[in-house]
Formats: sequence, C-alpha cells, structure tokens
Amino acid sequence: MKNLSTKFHRHSHHHTQESQNQLEKEAIEEEQEQQEEKARCEWDFSLTTIVSSGNNNISSTPAISDALGVIEFDQTNSIIATGGIARKIRIYNFKSLFAHENTSQNAHEITCLDHARACDYYICTPAKLSSIRWKPRSDGRVLGSGDYDGVVMEYSLERRIPIFERDEHGGRRVWSVDYSLWDPVLGASGSDDGTMQMWDTRCESGEGVATVQPGVGRSAVCCVEFNPFGGPIVAVGCADRRVYGYDIRMTGDPVFVLDGHRKTVTYIKFLDNVTLVSASIDGCLKLWDSDNSNVIRSYKGHVNSRSFIGLSVWRNGGLLGCGSENNKVFVYDRRWGEPIWVHESNPVGRDGCGGGFVSSVCWRQVEEDQCTLVAGGSDGDLQVFQGRRKS
Repeated sequence: MKNLSTKFHRHSHHHTQESQNQLEKEAIEEEQEQQEEKARCEWDFSLTTIVSSGNNNISSTPAISDALGVIEFDQTNSIIATGGIARKIRIYNFKSLFAHENTSQNAHEITCLDHARACDYYICTPAKLSSIRWKPRSDGRVLGSGDYDGVVMEYSLERRIPIFERDEHGGRRVWSVDYSLWDPVLGASGSDDGTMQMWDTRCESGEGVATVQPGVGRSAVCCVEFNPFGGPIVAVGCADRRVYGYDIRMTGDPVFVLDGHRKTVTYIKFLDNVTLVSASIDGCLKLWDSDNSNVIRSYKGHVNSRSFIGLSVWRNGGLLGCGSENNKVFVYDRRWGEPIWVHESNPVGRDGCGGGFVSSVCWRQVEEDQCTLVAGGSDGDLQVFQGRRKS
C-alpha cells in the first residue's frame, strides 16, 4: 500500500506541475498578445485634407483621365509632385494643403480644396505618366518621369519645360524610373519591353550604361529602385513574380533573387540597407531579407488582383502604406501581418456606382512620433492623413 500510495502521489505531483506549466505558458502568451495588440493600436490616424477637382461635389462624376498614378515628395519633404492619366505634373507646396493648423478646436475638421487652388503650378506632358522621381542633387529643380509611350524625360521646374529625353524602350510603356544616390550620375528605367535600362544623366542623349533583362522570356519590368541608403544595389520587380537585385558595377548576374509572390511584382521599396518590401497583384506585401533571400513576413488585408495601387514605406516609424481596389487606404506595421489602420474613401464613388480604387500613396519621410501619408485615387482626389503616436 505504501508503494502504491507513493506512486500515486508522485503522479499527482507531476500532473499538478504540468497544469501549472500550462497555466504559466497561457499567461505568457496572453501577455504577449496584449503587448502586440497595444503595439498595433499605438497610432492615431485622421484624414485632414481632401484635394479634388471642381467644387468637390460628391455627385459629380470623375473622369477616367483624373486618375493619379504616382505621388512623390521632394528631398526636403516640403514639395509634392503628382502624375497620372491627365498628362500633367502637378506641383504642390505641402503647407498649402492645410488651410488651418490642427488645434484642439478644429483637430477633427477636414480641409476641402480643389486642385486649381491648391496646386502651385502644373507642367503638361506629351503622354500619360506612370512614374515620376525627383533628381538627386538638383535642389528640387529637376523631375524625371516615365510614360506610357516608353519615353523617359526630365523637366526643369524653374523653366517648366523638358530638358532631357530618352527613348530606348522601343515605344513600350515605362513603368518605373529612379536615380542612384551611390552614383548620382546614373538613372534607370524599367519597361514592358522586359529590360531595365541604366543611363548616364550627364549626357544630353542619356548614353546607355547597361541593359539588364532580369526575367525569363522578357517579362515586363514593373518597378526599379536604387538602394536609397547609398549602396551600389538596384532592385527590380518583374512580371515573372520575382525581385532581382543587381550590383550596378557589374550587372551580368543578380546578387540576389527574391522568389515568393504568385503573380506580377508591381512595387519594390528598401526599408533599410538589406530589408525590402514588395507588392504584387497576388494581394499581399512581403518583407524580405536580401542577405539570405528569405521572406520575413507577409501582409494581407488589402485587395489587389489587377491594378497598380501604390506602395510606400515610412522608414522612421517602420510603417508600410498601400492602396486597395476596394477604395481603401491600408497601413501596416512592419512587425504585424495584419493592417493596423484602414480608411475607406467614398465607398460608392462620386458617381454613386463604385468601382474606384486607391492608386498611389507616399509617406513624408520626417519625424518619429508623427507621420503624414498622402494618397491618390482613380477619381483624381488627393487625401492627406496625419498620424500621431499615442502617449
């Protein structure tokens, strides 16, 4: 009986210890979930400004030519340039988008402006624009663009005329242009012709430096970005579902290949020197470690199966912004796979029939405890959102 009693006692003690360990594990998991939830809710976002065409009449019907394809802040984060189907580059002073300062009395008011009054000036372009980029070391005086006719151009904002033209893509649409910070004389463009062209911006004719064909079968090159932290790497996203990284000093073979999307890669952005974020029409964003070509995290929630909906990263705060084909703006924290904030923009559209989508986004790269995200839609509206970190 003693032996039986002893065995029973030991078994009971072991069972009690297991239960206690399980309770402690559940308590730790619950605490982690609470910390994660608190982190997901550490930002307050609000819509502060809407810039639209006409008198902002919600019943007016937006024309397809209003669609905005790209938004870019200049290097000082004080000037905004936009481009799209309207064949215009519009230039805005960031401060002009705020008719009032957000005080305690009007913090929840939305400023409504029209493009004609909010825009400082515009430059007409010969074709629809798919990409614009401020040229480094030009003191905000030169803006590069890629268009639907396959042409790369640069515009002098002081003279408001084109000063550079390059047509090496055989008339095939240029999806993306960018400039190198590591070697400021280099520019690059990616096109439907399946190539990335690198060229010398000092030459009036844009002398070619290299032609790279990343994908098999000349898959369209949909996005190009040089490492903005000064490294010699350029990243290229393609219709073959992959992202390729090249050393601009030797472009024969890629230094990394990021393979994980199920459909065309539409955007690629550097979050830091080795971490990149990609977007695809498979409906998700992916965070990558380019050192080992591994996926760190996937982000899902937005709708994207056919269109370019924009992608921007706010490096100071580790936030990702993108549009959606259900006319919503999404913000993700790099740490979590689900969105931390979603804003719906006129869900039925100004024509009352729906079908609109958010087509471009851009973070202002300043501050750490407050942020600004500018979004553009297929209806031509600009929306300015401000976020503050909760105290």
